Amino acid sequence: MNSLTAALRFILLRREAGIAVMLVLFSLVVSAIEPRFLSLDTLRIVMLAVPLILIAGMGQMMVLLARHVDLSIGSILGFSAIVAGMAFRDLPEMPWWFGFFIATFVGAALGLVNGAVVTLFRLPSIIVTLGTLSLYRGVLFLISDARQVDPQYIPRPLIEMSQTSPIFGIPWIIFIALTIALISYVFLDHTRLGRQIYAIGSNPVAAPLRGISVVPVTLLVFTLSGALAGLAGVLYASRFGYVNPSITGVGFEFTVIAAVVVGGVSINGGVGTVLGTVLGVIFLGAVSVALPILGVSAFWRDAIYGAVIIIALLIDRSVRESGIRSATLEARA
Repeated sequence: MNSLTAALRFILLRREAGIAVMLVLFSLVVSAIEPRFLSLDTLRIVMLAVPLILIAGMGQMMVLLARHVDLSIGSILGFSAIVAGMAFRDLPEMPWWFGFFIATFVGAALGLVNGAVVTLFRLPSIIVTLGTLSLYRGVLFLISDARQVDPQYIPRPLIEMSQTSPIFGIPWIIFIALTIALISYVFLDHTRLGRQIYAIGSNPVAAPLRGISVVPVTLLVFTLSGALAGLAGVLYASRFGYVNPSITGVGFEFTVIAAVVVGGVSINGGVGTVLGTVLGVIFLGAVSVALPILGVSAFWRDAIYGAVIIIALLIDRSVRESGIRSATLEARA
């Protein structure tokens, strides 16, 4: 009995358990108001709303774990998507799958620029990426001449990746997102470099004393964040069938940050899991799908996301303070 009680307590104290409970309760409440929310069609819509956020969320999670933040991922997504889309349009003989390499490389390069400015000039990442958010978006308009890449230029095999697959008809885009999440889990939890990211976020002052090279690791997390945002960019073209420089990726960064912090990743660094982030992304996806079903205006979505971020930050602060108090009491005892 004691072992069972201890196991239950361990599960309930994990942040992932709280997110899972919140997701279940939200689904039950919405389905009680509108029963069709629990239909297979709605589940499919939720699952299609998740992949782009989940892929970019893995990169944002790494940045936050290292005690930084990347506000430019929406612009990087748009930049990478438009470059890949222009390549599809202007180079019709190019293999469609090569667009993945183009978008990921462009995203990685832009992410590396973010990391280089942050580390070389020792500037706050929130200020740097706020600046590059506008910078990348402005350059995006220049290189695209503010022109949309129309659906006829997006390769049909790429579009089909968001529609189906031979595996129970589940779209390939969902498998890609889950694969990225699995790779992120292995990297963060089972490699030395992954543990170094946690160590830097937990105590950036002590990290160098433990032999951790902070600058290269910081460059890596920003580069990975950019690369994953770039991958999400080409999958955006797959999901929606076009790329428009005016709307592609606009506001995307706030959705991703909301999902990640709801998933239990601390804005103060060093705390968070891939599982928690996955659950946070699914929760945000469920919210975005539930609003129109309930007849709530889409304008409320951003307000809800903002409220979710604030609530998650308050919870994180409460958890940290309770941990500090527990540690102090144990030390006194």
